[in-house]
Amino acid sequence: MKVHEYQGKEVLERYGVRTQRGILATTPEEAQAAFEQLASQGHELAVVKAQIHAGGRGKGGGVKLVKSAEETREVAVTMLGMMLKTHQTAPEGQRVRKLFVCEGLDLARELYVGIALDRALGLPVLMASAEGGVEIETIAEERPEALLRLPIIPDTGLTSAQAAEAADFLGLVGDLKTNAIDFLISLAKAYIELDCEIAEINPLAITEDNQVVALDAKINFDANALYRHPDIAAMQDIHEEDAREVEAATFGLNYITLDGSIGCMVNGAGLAMATMDTIQSHGGTAANFLDVGGSATEEAITEAFRIILSDEHVKGILVNIFGGIMKCDVIARGVIAAAKNVDLTIPLVVRLEGTNVERGRELLNGSGLDLISADSLDHGAKLICEAVK
Repeated sequence: MKVHEYQGKEVLERYGVRTQRGILATTPEEAQAAFEQLASQGHELAVVKAQIHAGGRGKGGGVKLVKSAEETREVAVTMLGMMLKTHQTAPEGQRVRKLFVCEGLDLARELYVGIALDRALGLPVLMASAEGGVEIETIAEERPEALLRLPIIPDTGLTSAQAAEAADFLGLVGDLKTNAIDFLISLAKAYIELDCEIAEINPLAITEDNQVVALDAKINFDANALYRHPDIAAMQDIHEEDAREVEAATFGLNYITLDGSIGCMVNGAGLAMATMDTIQSHGGTAANFLDVGGSATEEAITEAFRIILSDEHVKGILVNIFGGIMKCDVIARGVIAAAKNVDLTIPLVVRLEGTNVERGRELLNGSGLDLISADSLDHGAKLICEAVK
């Protein structure tokens, strides 16, 4: 689960990580008041940052330096409601609903630090680079020697020796090195205790008064561990999520929107991946990943069908069910109910196999639906690709 910058900073501050502080605003008037409050604290400048779940906001016009309360209000008028486009958003961009008005800081240097899971090692890894404010992927690919990587043992956390090694790599000495060590150890503690997937600070700023400050905070949490962190779960912003994915989750469905034209309804993540691959092998592209699980109800199946059809890019649907715990007759009833409740005008291919398969096929054959029955996954993928073409 992703959170906004202001939320990530709030979480890090709990662990003693110094961040660029600010005030949340959802209206131009609140933004103006935020600048005035920061000015009363001695800040002559402020930075207005659009809050969306994407990087590259500055290049898209989502980060502006302001010098007065009136200028802050004018920027907020322009920024709030805009469709901000970055390299991490959909082509149409993401609507800006919140702004973070941050304190202006005198910066001496910009660095990069981040912690992410290295799946090959099976461990979180601290990454550090003396080049902040740029895409770390570019540095890793073009100049890997400029990126330090230190594996972290979760039971012990980032050690003082490792933090010191990272500070040395970044060229920090004296009080700066001491501050950086404390910063990195606290960041790693937050990452581990809160079940994060990513904790990226880009840029990490060194200020003129020798403070180590997180100018940005990209924090992603493991959705499977949110039951341990209800306060983090409450930070979810459904406006930043795909509406179909949010709706599917309420029915216990695992749904992810893709950019193809063939809707997929499958039980089991492995079979869903195999189904998408098989569609690809026949020249088609999947419009979604949808795992209905092993215990979905008829209501959930009906909802799954409706969610697939709500995607205007879907030109055909392949239902591929291997019944084990999930019974084929339950799937059949769900497909029939959904098809009768919507105006189904696109090709539908159904492949059923496993528990109660004969009963499932009888229900489909007697339903009066205009569907195509398939004998196997390969056969079903071939049929739906031909039907869509």
